[in-house]
Amino acid sequence: MAEVLLFHHAHGLTPGVAAFAERLAEAGHTVHVPDLYEGRIFVDLGDGLQYAEEVGFGTIAERGLDAAEGLRGDVVYAGFSLGVLPAQMLAQTKPGAAGALLFSACVPVSEFGGAWPANVPVQIHAMAEDELFVDDGDIDAARALVAGAADGELFLYPGEKHLFADPSLSSYDEVAAVLMMERVLAFLN
Repeated sequence: MAEVLLFHHAHGLTPGVAAFAERLAEAGHTVHVPDLYEGRIFVDLGDGLQYAEEVGFGTIAERGLDAAEGLRGDVVYAGFSLGVLPAQMLAQTKPGAAGALLFSACVPVSEFGGAWPANVPVQIHAMAEDELFVDDGDIDAARALVAGAADGELFLYPGEKHLFADPSLSSYDEVAAVLMMERVLAFLN
């Protein structure tokens, strides 16, 4: 079974992120879910992003690095949207990473030192018409990452919702979320 370090999105560590982690744990995986927002949860995505800007994206990423300290090397790093920053950074730079799961976001690999590591499998999941994923260039970064990875997959789901896999948010899409979970569990196994 896999050990997973799962980072939350800009709303904070919502009950939906906790439920996602619990589902992975029920499948037999060890899941760590650090709170990068130190207990803050935001109903409005814009408020959560404003908080991240105020604290600093570098600080959020540092909190992610701190959460990885003490874990063994062969961890799967996963993140929802904002949480992709520390997840992708760790997957690209921490020796022994076992894989990466990137949900609703992707950063150009050049942000973390160049090429994607050849031995690190990756799955990227997003909705095909998600404005944040498409208009902000994440889709291009995802396609480039998958093209350069030895074992990479990009899954685009029908729809325009950004955080479609968090059941505690109004953007939840059950059909897409169930399919994503099936693919994530297959990846982890």
